[in-house]
Amino acid sequence: MATKSSIEWTEMTWNPVTGCTKISPGCKNCYAERMAKRLQAIGLPQYRNGFELTLAPTALNEPLTWVKPRLVFVNSMSDLFHERVPLHYIERVFEVMAATPQHTYQILTKRHVRLAEVAPALRWPANVWMGVSIENQDATSRVPYLVRTPAQLRFLSIEPLLGPIGRLSLKGIDWVIVGGESGPKARPLEKQWVENIQRLCERRNVPFFFKQWGKTEFNADENDPTTSKKHPNHAKGGCQLNGQLYRQMPLSVSA
Repeated sequence: MATKSSIEWTEMTWNPVTGCTKISPGCKNCYAERMAKRLQAIGLPQYRNGFELTLAPTALNEPLTWVKPRLVFVNSMSDLFHERVPLHYIERVFEVMAATPQHTYQILTKRHVRLAEVAPALRWPANVWMGVSIENQDATSRVPYLVRTPAQLRFLSIEPLLGPIGRLSLKGIDWVIVGGESGPKARPLEKQWVENIQRLCERRNVPFFFKQWGKTEFNADENDPTTSKKHPNHAKGGCQLNGQLYRQMPLSVSA
């Protein structure tokens, strides 16, 4: 099922797989798990199993019906490289993306080892952006696995950022997203953590996208106008950093 997305760095989501299992601290308060339970409660067939990993082959061909170019986040409700997603099914997803070059597809995974294992078996079209999710210093170990993939554009989603990241190689990385955790049990985000990554991106000339603070109490700027839902760049908890908006995109879409 494809839907228009409120995620600031994409336009819509496409979920040929739903459901997942938790593997790292970043998964603790998973928004997709909360959403899946709500969708199950209203009787949406694709979420009949709640947040149990479920293939949705009926959703596979949806992009073939879209004419207007779109920026598409693939599997916002799952992880395409989950160990229980068969390789032949991942291949089918990639075939659909290759058959629709007018669209740009964004994929994120925390399963960097599986990504590296199956990457050589996949056809990597130019319209596929591959990324890994990172939440703390330990999770930066996922980055080298991403860099070794044949994806033409590689990115990091450092969200939720749960602690300082002092060592981070951006060699081979084309885009960095940073964001704080939201929701009722959101863990704190500190300004210095964000600033460190922003400065690193600036030094390495890597586009930097600051998505949100997550909660207003995490935002050091009491006058941040983006905390207002009426602001065109409203985000949860606001999204200014030192009075500026950082909504940079890779050159392939910003040019």
